[in-house]
Amino acid sequence: MDQINRNIQKLFEKQLLSKEQESSVRDYFSLGIFSLRNELLFLLYFSVLLFTSGVGVLIYKNIETIGHTLILLIMFLLIAVCFFFSFKKSNGFSKEDIDFDNPVFNYLVLLAVILSCSFMGYIQFQYLIFDGYYEISILISALIAIASAYYFNNKSALSIGITALATSIGISVTPKSLLRNEIYWNENLSYYGLILGVLIIFWAIYSKRTNLKKHFNFVLLTFALHLIGMCCISGLYQDYWILFALLLAGATYYFYTVSFELRAISIYIFMILYAFIGFNIFMARTFDNLNLFDDFEIIIVLLPVYFIASIVLFIRAIKNFNKKTDDSLR
Repeated sequence: MDQINRNIQKLFEKQLLSKEQESSVRDYFSLGIFSLRNELLFLLYFSVLLFTSGVGVLIYKNIETIGHTLILLIMFLLIAVCFFFSFKKSNGFSKEDIDFDNPVFNYLVLLAVILSCSFMGYIQFQYLIFDGYYEISILISALIAIASAYYFNNKSALSIGITALATSIGISVTPKSLLRNEIYWNENLSYYGLILGVLIIFWAIYSKRTNLKKHFNFVLLTFALHLIGMCCISGLYQDYWILFALLLAGATYYFYTVSFELRAISIYIFMILYAFIGFNIFMARTFDNLNLFDDFEIIIVLLPVYFIASIVLFIRAIKNFNKKTDDSLR
């Protein structure tokens, strides 16, 4: 509440609010009124996830009695109904941020996309319509999700689409894959992920210049940051580690500027984390090649100072980001 009062006072001092407006705004916030809209939308989102999870459990436990064909038919009908009402209630395609008149239909689109991905995976697993090429069914799911995202202006569908697109080329970050270091020791995945990340960046730049859903850029660039960051770190363990170090340095500078442009602290924080991890790996490999680990005792002594200094610099960087973004809003 104190922060709100300070912000109101700043607006009044800059003569952006009159005395009457200042008093009205203060009186409004003093009432402690809050909107239930976000809470209800969260419950809708949660209900979609519960429904799709429940459908999966139901199918798993009753697969022998229900039958694969009947399950696929029911799923297809559900998808058709969801898309039918979504198209019926939508305002049509637009480059701008135009939403449904009723936000409930956003979750109907999300349900349709999740069911479509499940449908494609199920039919491929059961009937092998693309032989053993599971990537094709995943790619089709990605295209459905991305097309739905752009037509219905749905960021959740876009996230699903990009995730499926990354999965179609073999990148799947799960707790199991992280524990087994699968993503870090597959050289091809590093190159594929880098290419996909760069393509997403180019698409974001194109979208911004053509005003094509440019409000999607935060989602696009967040995925690009994680793809490029993880793949560059993976590349630092490979033979061409210096090249990946240069790529990571360039990506760090790019996402540094993007984070201020979008005022996105999440991009800024992850950019710092990837740069920090990459810098440590780069220094470790450099020390190893120069045989500097012989003075191991000195390194052990300096490590606590290094990590404490890193934490202090990280906190200062976050404060600097908040200060600069706040100043830009004034």
